[in-house]
Amino acid sequence: MAFCERIFKVMASKGKEAGEGDPRFEILVVGMNGDLRGKQLPLSAEKKVWAGDIRLPTSTQSLDIWGDDNDDITGLSLTIGDPDGNVIPDKRSLTPMPWAPEGSMQVLAMMHEFDGSRSFMDPRSILASVLERYAERWLTPVVATELEFYVVEENWRETGIPSPPASLTYRGNPNGFQLYDMSAVDALDDYLQTLRAYAKAMNLPAEATTAEFGPGQFEVNLLHRPDALAAADDCLYLKRVAEQAARKHGLKSTCMAKPYSDQAGSGLHVHASIIDRDGNNILDAKGSEPTLLKSVTAGMLQTMQEAQLVFAPFANSYRRFQPGSFAPTDLTWGSGHRGTAIRIPDSNGPAARIEHRVAGADANPYLLLATILGGMLLGLDGDLDPGEETTPAYTPPGAKRLTHDFLTAVEAFRQSAFIANIFGDKYRKLYGDTKYKEAIAYLRTVSDFDYRTYLARL
Repeated sequence: MAFCERIFKVMASKGKEAGEGDPRFEILVVGMNGDLRGKQLPLSAEKKVWAGDIRLPTSTQSLDIWGDDNDDITGLSLTIGDPDGNVIPDKRSLTPMPWAPEGSMQVLAMMHEFDGSRSFMDPRSILASVLERYAERWLTPVVATELEFYVVEENWRETGIPSPPASLTYRGNPNGFQLYDMSAVDALDDYLQTLRAYAKAMNLPAEATTAEFGPGQFEVNLLHRPDALAAADDCLYLKRVAEQAARKHGLKSTCMAKPYSDQAGSGLHVHASIIDRDGNNILDAKGSEPTLLKSVTAGMLQTMQEAQLVFAPFANSYRRFQPGSFAPTDLTWGSGHRGTAIRIPDSNGPAARIEHRVAGADANPYLLLATILGGMLLGLDGDLDPGEETTPAYTPPGAKRLTHDFLTAVEAFRQSAFIANIFGDKYRKLYGDTKYKEAIAYLRTVSDFDYRTYLARL
């Protein structure tokens, strides 16, 4: 019996809703922006997938947010003949597609060159390389993500703007802030039930679902995994589950960082600890001074400005960093303090860990985890000082700040030795040049705000 057929029989026993038609197999690679690209095949083509016979142009993973390969600035597409690469599936990521015809499967893959090496453009490969550095130290990161997203009405294509689900409005206006509001959960119970059913069918370790501040905004927590690559896979799959469940109910989900100017943005928080070969949490302070926790915190804080482009990869991302919001603007840390960039929820026992609170929901989870874990490595390799702690009663003076400007973040990224060390020189250039083009396009675009504000007055 073929591998995916065996897995499907196990997963199907948990129950799922399927579409109509013939089952299919999707082999997927992750793009620069956390987008999924690949091929859809008949289920009978499974043997070709596992044999490594599926090919895609390597430039598939260099596409910008508009899907342009930017060959004029990267030279990675037609300039060199747009060469193919081998798409090698990761069996650990094989899972059903509960929204598709029964028996349909999907698997995540890594792009490889024909000499067997991993493509430098593959975000999964970049994270895998960071994890290899931990393995060399006989250490294993334990990671979990918390994803926030909005659900909006499906008429956004016609109106050009998002609007909250009708069940959360009165005469078209939001009912108010909905943080932890169970009536908001109840209002979209059908959608959330479908989301949970899809997650269960795919064996995603989804736990709590809560209503967040904005109308139609929710957060889903994924459980910790001692495999950061699998944790990133979980996060990416959750984004797909949220979208497919919304589609089933005539809605749209979005991980846009700031879809409403007057509502909360959506974040992607990361919890991380580190265990040794015996399974002991090395960040556990055991009731004493959390020296190592502070050092890894310092490693992340010291690299945060140059890495902000990873946490906030689009022009819209920077609208989320506003004073008085839960999106951090200062490079601060605190024990249990949700206003800081790095929060330490626990410093003692197996649950000792950090919470990275800067990234938006639009971040690529593989590049995000690679950056966070790379910063933590600096703290493991040196005794670093994160500076004074931020408390409810005290904010240290003179704290460095994150930028509110897309282009500033792009330039910091392009010049970063830390980013080159984690991503490689070639990917730093590819990502930085691509985002520079996006930033310039944003700056050149005259918006509706410009017309409304200046056209009649100047």
